[in-house]
Amino acid sequence: MTLPILILLLLSISFTESKLNVDYYKNTCPDFPRIVRETVTLKQSAQPATAAGTLRLFFHDCMVEGCDASILVASNNFNVAERDAEINHSLSADAFEVVTRAKTTLELTCPGIVSCADILAEAARDLVTMAGGPYYKVRLGRKDGLVSKASKVEGNLARANQTMDSIIELFAAKGFTVEEMVALTGAHTIGFSHCKEFSNRLFHYSKTTPTDPEIHPKFAEGLQRTCANYTTDTTMSAFNDVITPGKFDNIYYQNLKRGLGLLASDHALVKDPRTRPLVELYSTNQAAFFKAFAHAMEKVSVHGVKTGRKGEVRRRCDAFNSISA
Repeated sequence: MTLPILILLLLSISFTESKLNVDYYKNTCPDFPRIVRETVTLKQSAQPATAAGTLRLFFHDCMVEGCDASILVASNNFNVAERDAEINHSLSADAFEVVTRAKTTLELTCPGIVSCADILAEAARDLVTMAGGPYYKVRLGRKDGLVSKASKVEGNLARANQTMDSIIELFAAKGFTVEEMVALTGAHTIGFSHCKEFSNRLFHYSKTTPTDPEIHPKFAEGLQRTCANYTTDTTMSAFNDVITPGKFDNIYYQNLKRGLGLLASDHALVKDPRTRPLVELYSTNQAAFFKAFAHAMEKVSVHGVKTGRKGEVRRRCDAFNSISA
């Protein structure tokens, strides 16, 4: 890429982001923040896994073609949508539902005004805060994307068995630093992972050692019992943070140092010299983690956003307004 083209690209990104602001709906839909907040509060109270599920849904949306709610679009006879890519099969039904509930209420209050992309961004922030995490500003004015294809997903989301080199490269390609990547991975302080994502560490680590020797022995035993039938019962799962699974805090990083990291990619953070100092910092300084996470989430939330004619405000979040879109 030549320098003039790169400069134009950066200017274009800056201009797009400048169209977003926290008061975007102040005049057109002043009840927007209240409606989203009340909707997520009710849902989180009934289903405590909603916070982690919605945060993951938001991240999976933003990392593929930007934060444009393309993850919410359902497949049809003409198109296999993002949500049906293999890596997205385990996305939370509660997360999809909380966005749908908020959209339904908003369409009754201010029809055709609020995008699904903005609802998802606001809901993710509100739920992080509800779970005990940091508050951060969400700039608004995103439009909903006009494309959602499963074929565009692969290679844009990190997998549990990837090397730290490839994970760092993946984030760098999207403009995120190592510090931002480690902070964002701290989202694993809430939620759970299905056994198939870490079964190799328990049963197939190597020909001579079936279990990863760096997992805490008692933790490994418990996981082996939990995941004993994971090949036949694919719903089997374990908490990402075994100590405080429902609270957004820095215990996740403390766990990594004790051999209590669940995924291979989690454990790699404490092994790699580029990421270990950040694990050490965040494990002992929750304020530093919260500040870094809030900064990184603000950056994620404007990644690849669509404004103006590059998108639309969907009438319903799971379908484009036009079948030909």
